[in-house]
Amino acid sequence: MPLLCNYYLTYRCNAYCDFCHFGDHAAFRDSRHARTEDVMRNLSAMRPLGVRFVDLTGGEPLLHPDIGEIAAEVRRLGMRSSITTNALLYPKRAEELAGKVDLLHFSLDSADAEQHNAMRGVDCFGHVLESIEIAKQLGEKPDLLFTVTNENTDQLSGVYDLAREHGLMLLLNPIFQYFRAEGLSDEAMRRTEEFARKPMVYLNPSFLTLRRNGGNRVADPLCRAVSRVLVISPQNEILLPCYHLHYEKIPVGNDLAAALRSDRVRWHQQHEGRHAFCEGCTINCYFEPSFAFPTNRLSLASIPSKIKYGYSKYVIQSLRKR
Repeated sequence: MPLLCNYYLTYRCNAYCDFCHFGDHAAFRDSRHARTEDVMRNLSAMRPLGVRFVDLTGGEPLLHPDIGEIAAEVRRLGMRSSITTNALLYPKRAEELAGKVDLLHFSLDSADAEQHNAMRGVDCFGHVLESIEIAKQLGEKPDLLFTVTNENTDQLSGVYDLAREHGLMLLLNPIFQYFRAEGLSDEAMRRTEEFARKPMVYLNPSFLTLRRNGGNRVADPLCRAVSRVLVISPQNEILLPCYHLHYEKIPVGNDLAAALRSDRVRWHQQHEGRHAFCEGCTINCYFEPSFAFPTNRLSLASIPSKIKYGYSKYVIQSLRKR
């Protein structure tokens, strides 16, 4: 059964990021938010099924009217949660989220306000800085999430300086081939890998090794997108084999466990990473959990980065208590 749930609370977004298809607002204009009663029922069913971590995602997850209530329920049920936000709405919703989110990520792709805002298609740089201050005042421990592209590797140092100034971790998220036709160049990967050696910087190095090796191979797949990840849409469907490449939707109805036991889910588990469209895939969302257990060389190579992240967060928390 899955360890992680990527729960898409909404497909709507209030930014227009040039590297993300949720920035195409016309495509999701008629999409509704996930019904809160569906979310609560599904969360209650997840823990017995083995889910331990819930990524409350979108779109922009803070657009969901009950995001605070949903995050609180994840914690009450004994699971951990994460939220990644462009920070436009965080100042308004910070108090209702305080103490409820385990991993809170603010997206920041440049230390230059003009460049960051251009990449995001909206004036949000100032909201990120404001959100950092508010989160710290509330006792939160946010991270900065930097989406690495071929155009912004020169901004790594500037964003790193901002992270260190505010006592935050910097997470490096290499762009993958899906929203854009191009991935990272060899030079961009080299710079990213080199920069990740700095203190308080997290990068799963296996993301870059996977790219250099040509991505997933259907003949010997590394992807565990179905067996380790549960993907639920705002329309209360299981998306198979994953969100980005899904071509089958299984209605959840009122019984998530029954939906997961269906023959179609089992079929997808048997074929995960083996579809023709899986050849060459490097989508981080699914290889992070695919590498979560030391079952292959890339899984083993990712372990030191996890240890570094955990230790760094411990250091940050200890320093704030002084």
